[in-house]
Amino acid sequence: MRLDGVGRRYGVRGPWVLRDVDLDVPARALVRVEGTNGSGKSTLLRLLAGIDRPSTGRITGRPRTAYVPERFPVSLPFTAVGYLTHLGRIHGLPGPEATRRGTEWLERFGAAGHARTRLAELSKGTSQKVAVAQALLAEPDLLVLDEAWTGLDGGAREVLDRAVAERVADGGTVVFVDHDPQRLAGAADARYRVADGRLLTHEESGPAAAATAAAGPQVLIEAEGAAGSLPDAGTPQLPGGPEIAPGPDGTTRLTVPAAHSDALLRALLTARPPWHIRSVTAVPLPHAAALPATDDSPAPHEAPLP
Repeated sequence: MRLDGVGRRYGVRGPWVLRDVDLDVPARALVRVEGTNGSGKSTLLRLLAGIDRPSTGRITGRPRTAYVPERFPVSLPFTAVGYLTHLGRIHGLPGPEATRRGTEWLERFGAAGHARTRLAELSKGTSQKVAVAQALLAEPDLLVLDEAWTGLDGGAREVLDRAVAERVADGGTVVFVDHDPQRLAGAADARYRVADGRLLTHEESGPAAAATAAAGPQVLIEAEGAAGSLPDAGTPQLPGGPEIAPGPDGTTRLTVPAAHSDALLRALLTARPPWHIRSVTAVPLPHAAALPATDDSPAPHEAPLP
């Protein structure tokens, strides 16, 4: 699969979220994409998955692809196994085979007891297991994972780690984004970073790039959780030394330099008990031009349905 001069903007006069992206996506490879929140990582993954189309440039040679979105469409009128059967048929599987594979993946993720539960009634963690299962049951040549581990319990994360390794061992390619810098540490065949709308190799995004990111906009994280589960604000143990202030409805607002936002999110999500992330938004610099929306996309939700 090849991207040549690919760019993406939303609207004729909208800011460029990505521009001049040249990328070879090899077979049988694990590719990690990094970057601060709002940098364009999700947009790049949607382009790779074929969910979105480039505003300029060309994408050629896309193989059979499955995609796990950052947000799962829980409002769809299916049970868990019904949804997996439906997606399996879209991927070209016969109905009984799709049901069998979907059931097997629910069992692997410890969610077999929810096979007949409607999607709208599932917990966030179980919904995420269904979202991951719909991509894995197709055994795709290209598997695209956008924060697929977020919301999974520890056992399910280990299952997904093994599933990724199996997919690559079977000749597939996996491209993923994850807040945890230790996710599949040392296993990636290639690492890229999205910064200022550009795709950089890991070598190109060294200390100088990190310093540039630190001088950029701040990120505001609104979350709720037990205050005693985290170190005090401004201490080295809390990434980025965020400014902390009370938010509405009992939430907490943490403002941190964009370069440290992923690490802070990881600290919140792995705290005991974990924090619930309400929102993540970019805070523009004073006198700066309008920045792209943090969400990379105007769509209210992303669904793996075509």
